[in-house]
Amino acid sequence: MAKSNKPIIWGTFAAGGELVSLVTPVLILLTLLAATGHVPDALSYAKLHAFAAGWFGKLVIFVILFLSLWSQAHRLRITCFDFGMRADGVVAVVFYLIATVGSLASLMYLARI
Repeated sequence: MAKSNKPIIWGTFAAGGELVSLVTPVLILLTLLAATGHVPDALSYAKLHAFAAGWFGKLVIFVILFLSLWSQAHRLRITCFDFGMRADGVVAVVFYLIATVGSLASLMYLARI
């Protein structure tokens, strides 16, 4: 039986999809609160910057971005296949390369904080 990389891809897709479905509504609510000027003190810029500057905050932000990027890359790959783009190898390389570049960019930006 040949070994496959599919469990790795499907694992990041499932984890990222679950994370995005849980985090996105909260981010929308917080953005709406910030836009109307009703930001709680716990979400002030100074406190959020202090959280993002720590190693745990960087890890949390990176995991959220990493899983979101890889989940959406896989979702776009499958969507392209469903719409008739049968060059799956090229599509997979392009979308996973974009997810890799986004993951590395987020790692570099988080290291600067």
